[in-house]
Amino acid sequence: MSMTITAEASGRVHETPLRIAMVAPPYFGVPPEGYGGVEAVIASLVDSLVDRGHHVTLLAAGHNGTRAQRFVRTFAQPSSVRLGDAVPEVVNAARVAQRLACEEVDLVHDHTLAGALLAIGRRTPTVVTVHGPTTDLAELYRPLGKAVQLVAISDAQRAVAPDLNWIATVHNGIDVLSYPFVEAKLDYAVFLGRYHPEKAPHLAIDAARAAGVPILLAGKCTEPVEIAYYEREIRPRLGPDVIDTGPADATRKRRILAEARVLLFPLCWEEPFGLVMAEALACGTPVVALRRGSVAEVVVHGVTGIVVDTPDELPAAIHRAALLDPRDCRADVATRFAAETMADGYEAAYHRVLAPTSRPVRVAR
Repeated sequence: MSMTITAEASGRVHETPLRIAMVAPPYFGVPPEGYGGVEAVIASLVDSLVDRGHHVTLLAAGHNGTRAQRFVRTFAQPSSVRLGDAVPEVVNAARVAQRLACEEVDLVHDHTLAGALLAIGRRTPTVVTVHGPTTDLAELYRPLGKAVQLVAISDAQRAVAPDLNWIATVHNGIDVLSYPFVEAKLDYAVFLGRYHPEKAPHLAIDAARAAGVPILLAGKCTEPVEIAYYEREIRPRLGPDVIDTGPADATRKRRILAEARVLLFPLCWEEPFGLVMAEALACGTPVVALRRGSVAEVVVHGVTGIVVDTPDELPAAIHRAALLDPRDCRADVATRFAAETMADGYEAAYHRVLAPTSRPVRVAR
C-alpha cells in the first residue's frame, strides 16, 4: 500500500510547534539561483513549516534565502563546481554533526547522502528524504535499518526497494503562485534540465524537429559527462529551429516555461520525481514525456500532458498536448504539488516518527 499522507492526517492546528533541523546538500544555495531542484524543494518546505509555527534551523551552504528562524552555514559558498565530488558531501556531514551537537531540536530532516550515516549514533530522530534513485541508494540505506526514517518522493522510487524503512511518500512541492500562468502559448517547445544521457535532450530535439515545432534548450552543462554528451549529441543538432539559450536562472526559467507550447521530458532513466514537470504545469504548460520513473504519477495523461512509451510517439504527442487546457494543468498542480500539500505530508511524517504509538496515519491512493 502507498504511504502518501493526506492533509487530514496531519491536521492544520499544532499545539506544540516542532524544532526542526533541516539539512541541505552543499552544492547550491537555498533556494538556488538557477539549477538545484532539491534546494528549491527545501526552501519551499522551510517557508511552509515556519508559516505553520514551527522553528526551523537550516544548515546549508552560502546564505539563507528562506524564512528559517536560525541559519547555520556549512560552507561560505556553495560547492557547485564540485557537484559529483563526494568530498564536499562528506565534509558537509561532518560540519553538520559538529553544529547539531550544540542545537536542541526535536527532529533532524536530512536531504543529503552522507548525512544519513550519522543517524545511527544520534539520539534525535532522523528523517531522510531520498532524492536520488533507489536502485543505487538502497545499499546505503539498507544497513542503517530503523536508524533512519526514509521518505520517498514518489511511489515509483519507493517500489524499487520496498524493504527499506519507508515511513511515507511525500511528493515534492512548489510555490505555485511564484510561477506565472500563461494561457496563450508561443509556438515553441522547451527542454529544461541537465545535458545528460539520462535526460536525453537529443530525443527532445528530434521529436520537436519531426513535429515541425521549434525548441528552446535551457540546460546545465558543467560535469564531464554532460560536456561530452553535449558535444556528441546536442551541438550537431543545433540550428535555426533548435536554440540553446544557456542555463536559466529562476526568473528566466519561469518565463521560458510559461510561454512554451509544451515541455518535453524524454527520460531514459527511472526519474525519482522530476520537479520541472510540476513547474511547467504550474505555468499552464502541458508535459510530453516517456513513461519512466515517476512520470505517470506527476502527469495526468490526456489532461495535463501526454505520456508515451517510445520516442517515435513523441512528435504526435506534441500536437496532442497543444490541445490540452492550460487551466487544467495549473489546477492539478495547485492541488497535488503545492508547497502546502508537501508540508502536510512532512508534518504527518514527523509526528509519526515522534509519536510511533499514536493512532496510525491515514493513507491515500
